[in-house]
Amino acid sequence: MLATFFLSLNFSPIALASTPKPEPRRAEVLFLGHVSEHHNSRLYAPWLATALFASGINITYTEKLEDLNKENLSKYDGLVIYANHDVLSKEQEAAMKSFVEGGKGLIPLHSAAGCFKNSDWYIETIGGQFASHGEGDFTGTIVAPNNAIMKGLEPFETWDETYVHQRINPDMTVLIERVDGDHKEPYTWTRNVGKGRVFYTAYGHDERTWKNAGFLALVENGIFWAMGDDVKASVAALNIPDVSIYGETISDFTARYEVPKMQDALAPEESKKLIQKPVDFSIELFASEPDIQNPIAMAWDERGRLWIVESVDYPNTFKETDGQANDRIKICEDTDGDGKADKFTVFADGLNIPTSMVFSNGGIVVSMAPDFVFMKDTDGDDVADVKEVIMTGWGKNDTHAGPSNLQYGFDNKIWGVTGYSGFNGTINGEQMSFPQGIYRFDPDGKDFEYLAGSSNNTWGLGFSEDNNVFMSTANNTHAGYYSIPAKYLQRVFTKAGEGEVAPEFEIQPIQKIDGHYDAHAMTPNLRQVDVVGGFTSAAGFRLYTARDFPKEYWNRIAFVNEPTIRLTHNAIVEPNGAGFSEKDGWNFLASSDEWFGPVQAEVGPDGAVWIADWYNFIIQHNVFVERQAPSRMILPFEDQPHGQGNAFQSKLRDTNHGRIYRVVYKDGSSDKPIKLSKEDSKGLIAALKNDNMFWRMTAQRLLVESGNQKVFGDLYKIVNDKSVDEIGLNSPAVHALWAIHGLGAFESNNAEAIKVATSALSHPAAGVRKAAVAVLPNSQATTNAIKFAGLTQDKDLNVRMHAILKLAEVPGSAEAGAMLYQASLDEANAKDDWLQKAIFAAAAEQGKFFTDAIDSDKTDLTNRLMTSVANEKYDLGRRSTLQYSPDVEGKAISISTQISKRREEEPFGVITAHGDVQNGYTFYLEEGKLHWVVKQNGKSFEAVTSSALPESYETEAIISQDGKMEILVDGKSVATAKANGAFTGTLAPSVRSGRDFGGNRNVGSYKDEFSFEGNLRNVVLELK
Repeated sequence: MLATFFLSLNFSPIALASTPKPEPRRAEVLFLGHVSEHHNSRLYAPWLATALFASGINITYTEKLEDLNKENLSKYDGLVIYANHDVLSKEQEAAMKSFVEGGKGLIPLHSAAGCFKNSDWYIETIGGQFASHGEGDFTGTIVAPNNAIMKGLEPFETWDETYVHQRINPDMTVLIERVDGDHKEPYTWTRNVGKGRVFYTAYGHDERTWKNAGFLALVENGIFWAMGDDVKASVAALNIPDVSIYGETISDFTARYEVPKMQDALAPEESKKLIQKPVDFSIELFASEPDIQNPIAMAWDERGRLWIVESVDYPNTFKETDGQANDRIKICEDTDGDGKADKFTVFADGLNIPTSMVFSNGGIVVSMAPDFVFMKDTDGDDVADVKEVIMTGWGKNDTHAGPSNLQYGFDNKIWGVTGYSGFNGTINGEQMSFPQGIYRFDPDGKDFEYLAGSSNNTWGLGFSEDNNVFMSTANNTHAGYYSIPAKYLQRVFTKAGEGEVAPEFEIQPIQKIDGHYDAHAMTPNLRQVDVVGGFTSAAGFRLYTARDFPKEYWNRIAFVNEPTIRLTHNAIVEPNGAGFSEKDGWNFLASSDEWFGPVQAEVGPDGAVWIADWYNFIIQHNVFVERQAPSRMILPFEDQPHGQGNAFQSKLRDTNHGRIYRVVYKDGSSDKPIKLSKEDSKGLIAALKNDNMFWRMTAQRLLVESGNQKVFGDLYKIVNDKSVDEIGLNSPAVHALWAIHGLGAFESNNAEAIKVATSALSHPAAGVRKAAVAVLPNSQATTNAIKFAGLTQDKDLNVRMHAILKLAEVPGSAEAGAMLYQASLDEANAKDDWLQKAIFAAAAEQGKFFTDAIDSDKTDLTNRLMTSVANEKYDLGRRSTLQYSPDVEGKAISISTQISKRREEEPFGVITAHGDVQNGYTFYLEEGKLHWVVKQNGKSFEAVTSSALPESYETEAIISQDGKMEILVDGKSVATAKANGAFTGTLAPSVRSGRDFGGNRNVGSYKDEFSFEGNLRNVVLELK
């Protein structure tokens, strides 16, 4: 064996002349782990991946034994095993045997010696089997210092389990022994098996060893040896740039280190060498500096041309104060078909921090706080000559918290998200104010709807092929699912009591569904202000919605960018009841280049995934906080001026670089992008059947914009096609239904369109059934159709939820009430909070029709629904706003709360207000007196307490349907008055607690917001 090894290194000139030049590439290693915190592969595999990345080794992590198949293993140079799997199937054994004996490397670590007890081949191949262990600190003895693996390594001390092995194969080369008295236990060894190599070490029980630099160096050498000389030569030929900024090797990737210097920028081809991509994929440069700079967003037109938003003004340059507007929207074309852009046209310039764009009505709608602007070229020169503001009021005080991710939705509306800069302005004559969350509007800016609030700063939005809506936020919610409009979930829904059937978790309109905290960086340099090691700046959430990639990606893996740690994450989205959950799919891309900054990842017209690389050393927005992220651990300086846009200001923010990459699968389609036109109806109908959602959605949009109802017949044929694809979808039918909707067929009660959609309620594809429910008119006929199709009992719980929610929109009826009552009897619905909340939303809208349908047979869910529907309550926070104004017309109103002193200071301020000075009410405390004020058509009615108030008390303000006003303190009436009666219309602005809005929006005569000071608890609004 040693002779063979020696000869392999002793090349002759003749051999060198005939040896092919090694292909420059990174090595690919599959790491087989398991689901357990004992031998925590999920924790240690990322550490190993980071440690080895700079040396040119890519590690792909899996926990699936199914990945041990011949086809998959053939993609890798080595297989690391660190797990506790008991059984290896015959097929998996054969695949692994072929892998090793065919010339690949097998690297079993520690617990791998206890794996696959049923496989004699495996035990013999790795060289031994775990028998028992003690534990303690020890230093292994190197017994083969001249072995290639051990050269340059020193003995290291660590705490570990002290493995004892059995069934030891004598055909091995021992490198390290653990000496215990007179016993010398083989602890690290190698074997040659066929053309392949095996490296084993018993080290590696927990983090004390996995953070040990000696252990990591040993494993790195062992992996390179096991993969073989050819692989090592290929890695060497790549000439990987050294971007380390530290003088010493880092082995503890949970610690932070002072940053001594700033890494230099790399040319695109050099940067690519430091980007890990999936095996069998390539990463291809489409455009870079000097042709483009700072690409913050991408979109493609109907000709398949890439448009980018460039922002060199982000984050600190404001046209309002600096008089500068340097940003652009640029068209990037590949005119010669070589895969690289060679023509660049500035469509619009003189812009200031635009963040996204969406195609609409022959132009684009651009989000550019404080405005949304429609831009259009009218003379064919690809330069905008129309710039029309369609709405204004978007917050700009924090430039990374504004509107973004504009997208054309299935419902023919433009969707988007915004961060906490929010909105405060007028849209189509209506005053609106809302915080971070999701919204949608008609392409002309009309019919604006704020749909739901998110938990944090939001910069991600995406649709599945069957029209489920997902999003991501900064600060630890990299995957969220929008399901139920927030307007339906403002009311109090009684929770299940002890011993009652209850869901595992409660949902919000936008539900956090991510299944893990950690992101998997390939660099130890985490330039993050907070959520360190996780998703502090998650950007985007785009599912793979084409068919060029392997099936495992289809409508299942979403791409979420985390630019602060230089990666694009694979978020695996899977059904979970009526909703979804996300699990960790590791990375789609990851880099150790400290300038690489993916901010958008999206499926392009060619089925590849395109990446907008901001390419900037300083990617973070905020000033660093000492207790969370000391600046010296992030940057090579500590001075951090706080500039405009609520952002860290630095001259080191780069405005000269930017790249666009395409990530291409080796077996992907080579078809050239098609070109669409709204005048070409045949081409649009054909594109609705394309296997890439980009083309289907573009075709749908153009069909709707064309207004051509002559295509109805072709659209009906697509909907009537009952086939499904390999994953159970019929996406063309979904788009066809929404195209019919957008062309006005259902609005005009087109009988044939309604017949086609009604038939689609029984389509074998769940997404088509859901689409049919959504597009049908809100009518009694639709209620009857839902009942006939049995959709409130649909086997697909997501379809069931949407069918139930439709009953919140249709007119009240006995049929709708009866379906909701029957749904309340189904235990499966009671165990799923998405479903029980949907039932509550619909039951609350149906009201008496639901309660009248209830029979003697009741469940806990039925009883809770009865109580919640009969009692319209809203829990208000100490200082909060109900986003959607409750309907108070003709209803009695009650506000109850608990008040007490804070630090012996007398409490004062607004408790609750609703409406304005013309029509509204306010309950407030001023100078020791409670005031209950009602304004109706500009006339004021007021009840005021006169007696001294207790230090701590419960109070309630009431206006009955006949206008009687009353204040109660600890259950006793203390003040009364009389208004005209109940309110006769809706009130705006909506309910706010703990303060008013200030100025002319106040209901009362107090000044400014008159914020409440003191203890204010359990504020409840009740309508009867």
